Amino acid sequence: MVNFGKRLMADQLEEWKEYYINYKMMKKKVKQYVQQTQNGGRNREQVLKEFSRMLDDQIEKIVLFLLQQQGHLASRIEKLGEERALLMEQADASQISELREAYREVGIDLMKLLRFVDMNATGIRKILKKFDKRFGYKFTDYYVSTRANHPCSQLQQIFKQVGIVAVVGALSRNLAFLQDHQGNFPSIYDHPSITLKDPIIEQINHSVQKLTHATNLLQFIGQHALIIPEDMHSGSEDLVDDQSYHFMSLLLNLANTFLYMVNTYIIVPTADDYSVSLGAAATVCGVIIGSMAVAQVFSSVYFSAWSNKSYFRPLVFSSIMLFLGNLLYALAYDVNSLSVLIVGRLLCGLGSARAVNRRYISDCVPLKTRLQASAGFVSASALGMACGPALAEPDHIVRENSVNTPSSDSGHRRNSNLEDGLAQPFLIDAKESLDENGEDNDENEEDPEDSHKPATSLAAAYRLLTPSVKVQLLIYFMLKFAMEILLSESSVVTTFYFNWSTSTVAMFLAVLGLTVLPVNVIVGSYVTNLFQDRQILVASEIMVLIGIAMSFRFTSHYSVPQYVSSALITFVFAEVLEGVNLSLLSRVMSSRLSRGTYNGGLLSTEAGTLARVAADMTITAAGYLGQNSLLNVTLLPSFVICVASIVATFCTYNSLY
Repeated sequence: MVNFGKRLMADQLEEWKEYYINYKMMKKKVKQYVQQTQNGGRNREQVLKEFSRMLDDQIEKIVLFLLQQQGHLASRIEKLGEERALLMEQADASQISELREAYREVGIDLMKLLRFVDMNATGIRKILKKFDKRFGYKFTDYYVSTRANHPCSQLQQIFKQVGIVAVVGALSRNLAFLQDHQGNFPSIYDHPSITLKDPIIEQINHSVQKLTHATNLLQFIGQHALIIPEDMHSGSEDLVDDQSYHFMSLLLNLANTFLYMVNTYIIVPTADDYSVSLGAAATVCGVIIGSMAVAQVFSSVYFSAWSNKSYFRPLVFSSIMLFLGNLLYALAYDVNSLSVLIVGRLLCGLGSARAVNRRYISDCVPLKTRLQASAGFVSASALGMACGPALAEPDHIVRENSVNTPSSDSGHRRNSNLEDGLAQPFLIDAKESLDENGEDNDENEEDPEDSHKPATSLAAAYRLLTPSVKVQLLIYFMLKFAMEILLSESSVVTTFYFNWSTSTVAMFLAVLGLTVLPVNVIVGSYVTNLFQDRQILVASEIMVLIGIAMSFRFTSHYSVPQYVSSALITFVFAEVLEGVNLSLLSRVMSSRLSRGTYNGGLLSTEAGTLARVAADMTITAAGYLGQNSLLNVTLLPSFVICVASIVATFCTYNSLY
């Protein structure tokens, strides 16, 4: 395949040669930057500034020429419009035919301009991708988001092609008018469903659609859309997706996601009473809740590997395991066996197919509807998280010891796989290993073939972790640990200090779960357009730290407003932190970790699962110190880990783009 640099030189118009992106020069500069940083001659911040300035100059050159050419086309259309007004009075068919051909000549020149924009947009995308690959992290998001969202943006001309589309509209309207000598053809604006059957207009529309498809990738990255793979599929690939995609399959996948979250959270309000009714201590519910997370450590690995080959069979297996697990969990009461109960939760953990749910959307849902599908995934997860506690039926649990012992209401919450956040940055499938058809094949410029192979073991995956990636995994561990502590000990705390009933705790958790969607909408629609991800990351970490600090009991009196406000701050900003953290993690992580069994999604899932296991073990161990000490003892590790994550974030702040 001819590499892009050679194709650009071969396809560009000679008279416009000086206005194309100087891709060859930019490519050499990237290579020089790599050598200079490796030799210590320049630091990365200097390179980023110089590269940004150089690319700004290239884009400005392209955009100014584009505006100039649009002006020329507009002037020609204006003059033809004056001629059209005169000819309509004469109704000379031969002259009208000549005028129509003149409009079509403008259309041919417009297609040249569309090709010019297409080639340059591809060049911008490819040089940014090459820069990311060479330096080991993704600078593209930072560059595009800062340029595209600026009020004086030049990049918007490439993103939206507003001027070009206006020219297309003028051509279409006038050619439609001339199609009938009397001007009786209905207006394209009054009747948008009517298609003008003109070969030039059809070619132009096809070119505009192709250009919009090509430049949407940059716009998507600039808007921090976390679910679209880095490499855009070709048109033929997307067509295959359309042919193999079934909407009912997506609905079943979302239903599976919803039911899994309900299954995880429905035991939360009653887990403490259940353990007491079986003759165990209240603190044993930490083991009950943690057992599912322990099983997930192993299930996430084989589900990740299984999803490389199939989606249907893993989901069927998951459903069977969840059914058996819930059956044993229910039978444990009748047989009065704590062991049966724990085995049931272990089976539920072995049926955790969240990785399969996410990968199905990225692998099987067409590109044009993937954003909506991912939003549905987040919504189904959030709804399941909120409905689980609300659907719990505490009246079925015998509270024999609850009258005399307040601690018997001390259920521990398990924050199940709350890996939704703003959206899932690890909705990245194995197909992402395929570069788009137009990928650079520059001689001796691309990485060796081995550098594109996925990691084949956890040890190999760990060796690919840079300091920035490790810090992001630490942050993910911290937020999951803090969330698990908050939710799992909520029954203990509220019963001991406020004498809340199980139903009250269930409603409180449901309200917390319902904050997921509005928070995601606000952050995704507004906050990310105003601030960089790394800025949101630091601010969210600090707010989580404040929420944890507010949760401590400093005096003998612990009030409901203090607990509720601190819990809301911790939970809401942990949600924000999760989405931004996974976004940054996907950008600083090696491309080799975006596919295969041992991918970035698996690493983050393992980090989160281990955090939940550690939190549940902390709660169980702290229970032996007494209910009076439980709150502060369990919050202390969260506070320390949060402080450590903030310090680590500042140490790697400049590498987060």
